[in-house]
Amino acid sequence: MSIYNLPLAGLEIGFATSLIVSLLLVLTTRWHGRYSLDATRGVQKFHITPTPRIGGAAIMIGLWMALGVLPQAQQELLLPVLVAALPAFVFGLAEDLTRTVSVRARLLATMASGAVCWFLTGVTLQYTGLAPLDGLLGWLPFSVLFTAFAVGGVANAVNIIDGFNGLASGTVVIGLATLGLIALGAGDVHLAQLCFVICAVTAGFFVINFPFGKLFLGDGGAYLLGFLLAWLSVMLVYRNPSVSAWAPLLACAYPVFETLFTICRRLWCRRHPGHPDSWHLHSLVKTAITARYLRMLPAPLRNACVSPVSWSIALVPAVLAVNHAGSPDVLMQGVVASFALSLVVYGLVVAAWRARRRHGPVVAAPLAPVASVAAKV
Repeated sequence: MSIYNLPLAGLEIGFATSLIVSLLLVLTTRWHGRYSLDATRGVQKFHITPTPRIGGAAIMIGLWMALGVLPQAQQELLLPVLVAALPAFVFGLAEDLTRTVSVRARLLATMASGAVCWFLTGVTLQYTGLAPLDGLLGWLPFSVLFTAFAVGGVANAVNIIDGFNGLASGTVVIGLATLGLIALGAGDVHLAQLCFVICAVTAGFFVINFPFGKLFLGDGGAYLLGFLLAWLSVMLVYRNPSVSAWAPLLACAYPVFETLFTICRRLWCRRHPGHPDSWHLHSLVKTAITARYLRMLPAPLRNACVSPVSWSIALVPAVLAVNHAGSPDVLMQGVVASFALSLVVYGLVVAAWRARRRHGPVVAAPLAPVASVAAKV
């Protein structure tokens, strides 16, 4: 079955519901803004207008509405995933509304979602192509823990890249579309339909978020989408032995690579790995490139112009994954090459930032607390 023969009802209902709820959240800000508005001051804040950060609610509602019109086969796949996603979503949304939920609590909640999903579906990671690890994955308790850890890691990675209009949601759409195309190629039409439905629901929010940033994804939305991307990756490999486990890794490559590099960078600079800073790639693209060359644009549009740079980095490994989903050797090389590409782009952007700092305007205030570590990056 080609993508053109897939049922459209779930896509249309999911997109429309997410779009309408997103609009309602924006239009009713005066009622919930006391709790939902995102501050404009902070080391990772670049927007200039307080904005609701509860877009994850629109995505969750859109998913449940889409569930009701899907064929039974897709409903049986999606229902346990949505139930299992509740801890990740609820803890993230609680942070959006209260600002009191720790990173550790949110990460553990997302890992708990992975464990609940195994309990409901029996699905775990069983092979990776690395013999020593695959031997351990044959022991169910280790397989469950490893799967939960991997799912929590990807969800946290999506939250880390959620810094500009459309960045995280667009990256997740790229990842989900990649998984869907791989599933189609493997003959798994039901999983492919599920991937495209979640893409459609995310797109409904995306329309309101990009480019003008009227509504933010928030931690609830970022953890929800990250969990869905991670769990569908696990399902793809579990249901289709012909698909290498390295293929979904490439589908998730950009947020995963950004997170791993961020941890290493902060440790190298003798900073706590969980301490926020403005040295992410997307932050540097904003301060070194868009703020310099796109000053004629309104601030929301300048912020939005950061996202296509990150999307282009995400597309490279995604194309490799689709074209070589059953070739572990090629995919492993693709992982190395994609990570190297990320490092090269990061190095070029850092060089541009340093050049701007020497010859252009003084570095923006949000970067000041971490400017002293520039020499170590």
